[in-house]
Amino acid sequence: MSRTVLIVDDSALTRRSLRQILESADYHVVEAEDGLAALERYFLDKPDVVLLDLVMRGMYGLEVIQKLRELDPQACIVVVSADIQTSSQDLAGEAGATAFVNKPFDRAEILSALDAALAGAR
Repeated sequence: MSRTVLIVDDSALTRRSLRQILESADYHVVEAEDGLAALERYFLDKPDVVLLDLVMRGMYGLEVIQKLRELDPQACIVVVSADIQTSSQDLAGEAGATAFVNKPFDRAEILSALDAALAGAR
């Protein structure tokens, strides 16, 4: 049984890149292009893990993390962001993110972060 990953990013290119990596590793992928759509997809699809950008139009990623935690305190969230500031990583962790991957990312980084996040969620 493959795991389901929700990709949340306002960049179609990033979503497409992540989808290719994940599907080649036998993950089932669903997508959302903003925070509001992410909350809806999470509620409908109940993904095993969320890959979440921080800087998006509409709702900032930290707010999405907080709302996902309200929906599901056990939500497994990996932030994938170009924001390399240590303070952003710390804030994401405090909000409830399980891991943080910097953009640009590579296949090994993404799969390693997913494996670690899912192992910790069990």
